[in-house]
This record gives sequence, structure tokens and C-alpha cells, in this order.
Amino acid sequence: MEEEYIRLIFGLKLKQIRTEKNLSLFGLAKMTGLSKSYLNEIEKGKKYPKRDKIVLLSEALETTYDQLVSLKLDKNLAPIGEILQSRILKEIPLDIFGIKESDLIDIIAEAPVKVNAFISTLFEIAKHYNLTRESFFLAALRSYQEANNNYFEEIELQVEKFAKAYSLDLNKRLNSKDFEEILVEEYGYTIENDELAQHKELNNLRSVFVPSSKTLLVSSETDDSQRMFIYAKEIAYNFLNITDRLFTFSWIKFDSFDQVLNNFIASYFAGALLIPRKSLVASLKSFFDKKTFSTNDFQMLMDGFTDSPETFYQRLTNVLPKDFNLKNLFFLRFSYKPERGDFQLTKELHITNLLEPHANERNEHYCRRWISLKTIQDLTETTENHVLDSQISSYNHTDNEYFVISSATKDPFRKGYYRSIALGIMINQHSLSRIAFLQDENIKRRKVGVTCESCSISDCLERVAPPKNLERKARFLQTDMVVKEIMEKYK
Repeated sequence: MEEEYIRLIFGLKLKQIRTEKNLSLFGLAKMTGLSKSYLNEIEKGKKYPKRDKIVLLSEALETTYDQLVSLKLDKNLAPIGEILQSRILKEIPLDIFGIKESDLIDIIAEAPVKVNAFISTLFEIAKHYNLTRESFFLAALRSYQEANNNYFEEIELQVEKFAKAYSLDLNKRLNSKDFEEILVEEYGYTIENDELAQHKELNNLRSVFVPSSKTLLVSSETDDSQRMFIYAKEIAYNFLNITDRLFTFSWIKFDSFDQVLNNFIASYFAGALLIPRKSLVASLKSFFDKKTFSTNDFQMLMDGFTDSPETFYQRLTNVLPKDFNLKNLFFLRFSYKPERGDFQLTKELHITNLLEPHANERNEHYCRRWISLKTIQDLTETTENHVLDSQISSYNHTDNEYFVISSATKDPFRKGYYRSIALGIMINQHSLSRIAFLQDENIKRRKVGVTCESCSISDCLERVAPPKNLERKARFLQTDMVVKEIMEKYK
């Protein structure tokens, strides 16, 4: 059994017995001759006392030595033992939220039965919605991003430091050869382009890194923008001295939250290197000053930096909150396979708060009036490689409106699939003052819902499922009214 677990259990038992005796730490220190700070460290599980000190404690607390050192917990502390043994606290990335594990244990120790019931409830919800360990890690990362408005100054500074060290002009659009040369000459990489094509099981991978030989296997099917992103991530791992990392792109599995976080850091670095902040901000200011919105203008803006819509939209979620104070944003990525007919929300980010639309885990049908779904449908009916469109979405159950722009392309990682990227900006007084074209009356407007099952738009031609959630709610309200009438009649 781990020493840490033994220390924690001893500390919890000591604190429980001391509080039951109505003894303060100061009082116990006076009785035993041990310092208050030392006793505090024992109770927090940081230290385990030697035998002679345990004897002093047992005598002062009028309990037995065996009772103190036993790992058997009474019914009040048993739930904590289950939590500690499950190692769930090791899985939760408490440190990135500034929470100490000892603080959480103290909270649990104050009301172990209630807190354990709460945590068990969360586990049950997770199982009900089939949330995986990876899903939990990604949700924690997303919360971390949202808490920081998805902007990380230290990574931005590291990108500038790297560019200066390697004489890269961030005012010019870089190419894959620039990065390949650095990987090979500076970091000793060998780049191989044919191996992955020989394994059909690896069709969905764009790269594999072999650390022992520093060999980077890159799929021959990658386009230049994908190759640049792969190279930039590898540069990030090396320049930032990140060793606990993933070795495939896209990822297969995560072994720890640190790998999730490091993958994000490397991806953020890559995006900031490919689309430098200062140049992007200057271009956006000019773009936002336009009185009318044009998808062609937006396409030209994006083409000036990258051929990858996802990289560009993701980068917007970094700079818009920081440089334009536009903090009510959402980013969505949908996946769609025509043969299956259903849309999967595979990535989402909400700055400031949970904005509409957002993922649901109840197998409900996303609103077909969303521009992000429409662009995918349009792409399947054309020979174009990229469909770009926009609209102002008004939600039928709130007063919220969003300007949403979406790009749909063929999924670069899965054959037969399509994907769309969408960025939504809430329309309010601040966004209207920063973006002139939001008042363009030619931008199409649509009233939208969240899912068909919860939508009250009665004349929706795009509906693919009945509003069963609203119908159920209406039935319950009607039943409640009749029950109240009966109770009033017979009281």
C-alpha cells in the first residue's frame, strides 16, 4: 500500500479523534510537547510520526496505539478511504485550478458521508452518459481554457522568443521547409514520408514520432498546412522541453492529464507560430471596420495566414478575448458522414460562460438551422473543397443573438466524413461597437433552437424529430394543474 495513502489515513484519524475530544491543535501540542505545525502536517498527510510520537498521541487522546495506526476506518471516514484508494484525486488535475489535494481532503473530511454521496452521484452521471477517462480530461482542459479566456501570455512570449532565436520573420507567411530545416538541423530529426501509407490501420493518423531515434513519420496524404502544424508542434515539444507527450497525431489515447495539457500547449504554440498575434490583430481591426460583411473578404483574411480553417478559427478564440475584449464566444467542430446521417459535435469551447449551442449527450438531434450544419450539407451537394457561410442566429427560448461564421471541408483525417468549424460572437453593445458589420442588414438572420427535441418552433421545415421534451413538460404542467384543482376541491 502506498506510503502516501497510509499518511493520509493516519492524519484523518488523528484529526477525527482530536475534534471528537474537543481539542485544538494548540491544546494537543501542549499535552504532547509536539509542535503545532508538526501536528498540522501530520493531519494533512504530509508526515507520518515515529513510534514514540504515536505513543504520546495515543496517551494524550486516550486511545490505543493499535487504533491510531490501523488502516481500518469507521463508518464516517470509510467513504474517504474509498475515494483515496480509487485514486480519483490523482486523476483530477487540481493543480491547474490552484487547488491543493490536501484542501480537498479537508473538505471531504468535514462531511465525508455527504461529500462521498455527491462524488458517487457524479460518477453515476458519468457512467450514464458514457463519459470516458479521456472525456473527463478533455472537459477539465476545456474548463482551464475557458477560465483563462483561452489566452496564454507565456506561450505567446515563447513563440516570439523562438522566432527571434531562429531568425524567423513573423510578418511573413512561413512554409513547411522553414520548420523542417529546424527539426532536422537543430533537433536531429529524421523525417520519413512513406511508412504510414503501408499500414491500413494507420489511415487516420497524420504523424507518428519515434522518440528513441527521433524519427517523425508523416503521412504522404498530408497537405502543406497539416504538415506545417505537425512540424510546429514538434518544435514546441523541443523548444519548451516537453517530454511527457503524445506520439501520434491525431491522438489515440491519453495516459495522464499532463499529456492532455502538454498536447494543448504544443498545439497553442503551433497556432501562435503559424498565425502571429500582432499581424492577425492588425488585419482583424481593418476587417472589423468594414460596414458590410462579405464571405469573400473573410476568405481573403484567412488565406493571408493559413489554408486550415480550423487553425484560423481556433486562433481567433485566442486573440478576440484578449485584444478586442470579445469574451462571449463559442467554437464548435462538427463531424458528419452522409451514410450515417447524424451530426457529431466533436469539439467545443465557450468563453465566459456556457453559450448556446452546446453539446448534449442524450442522442438528440441538433438544430438543422445552425449554419455549421448547413455548410456541411451544402458541401456534400457541391464539388467545392470549402463552403463558407454566415448568419445571425436568434435562439427561440432566449433573447440571445450571435453572429456565427462557419467553414465546411472534407475531414482531413477520415475518408467519407465531412467537418465544419464555427465561431460564434454574441451580439451585444460591446461587440456592436467593435465590429461595424454586425449592423449590416444584409446578413441573413434565422431563428434557431438547440435540439429538435427541445425546440418550440412550430413551423420548422428542417425538423427531423418531434419536440418530445416540450411535450413531456406540457403534460407534466397539465397534470400538475389538475392535481392542484382536486386538492383545492377536497381540502
